[in-house]
Amino acid sequence: MNLVLQGRALPHAELKRLVHMVSGGGVTALGPAAVRISGAEESPLVATYCEENELDFAWVPDSRRLADLRLIAMDMDCTLVTIESIDEMGGLLGIKDRIAQVTEQAMRGEIDYRESLQRRVALLAGLEESALARICEQRMRLSHGAEALISRCHKLGIRTLLVSGGFSFFTGWLKERLGLDAAYSNQLEIADGKLTGRVLGDIVDGQAKAARLVQEIASMGITASQAVAVGDGANDIPMMGIAGISVAYRAKPAVKDSATHALDHCGLDAVLNLYA
Repeated sequence: MNLVLQGRALPHAELKRLVHMVSGGGVTALGPAAVRISGAEESPLVATYCEENELDFAWVPDSRRLADLRLIAMDMDCTLVTIESIDEMGGLLGIKDRIAQVTEQAMRGEIDYRESLQRRVALLAGLEESALARICEQRMRLSHGAEALISRCHKLGIRTLLVSGGFSFFTGWLKERLGLDAAYSNQLEIADGKLTGRVLGDIVDGQAKAARLVQEIASMGITASQAVAVGDGANDIPMMGIAGISVAYRAKPAVKDSATHALDHCGLDAVLNLYA
């Protein structure tokens, strides 16, 4: 078993202590803020140590290889980007707090995502379509390491899929900016240049995200073990259950409990180190 530690550079004395803690063998640097300890024995002491020292850790089987990874599916809001786009839309109408409260309930799994989305979109009726472009230009911020992750995936031939319960205006903008291979999300109804407060077609909820991932896996002719899913909210849990590896990124407790690994301190580019 390998132990991957990420989050910051580890001084020699600290790294030596960790190697001793897991009776590890060799140490390999994966980057300026990541190392792999090979031949490690799993120990509950690692979780405690890493929590106290703001490190992300992962127990990685020796058999896992980056060359086997073919597909990465990512959530958008608070995963690929730092914002909740629907909350920002509410902010332009002066109702951000009302929208955000429902968003948080949905992400924690306290209310059904489909119902929550319909309630929030209804509150946005009358918002000018031009406001969506302003959100992209002025408020859309990529999560740390997002561009590095996408760039490396391109070089390695890993297909990138953005699958979101958000809206096609934003996922389309990100797809073009980052050169993502595909994007799947909800479509807002717009009439006379304004949002009507309704969503067109079927709502992209957790089950729809999972179904799209299954479809992508089948169309590529790969196995679920060759796919990784990354997300932060309760509606990401179904697709995480499909992918061979799932990563909870800055996630809610329920999501961490459902994921293979969790990243609380690193950027998104740390995902690929879990295959090192």
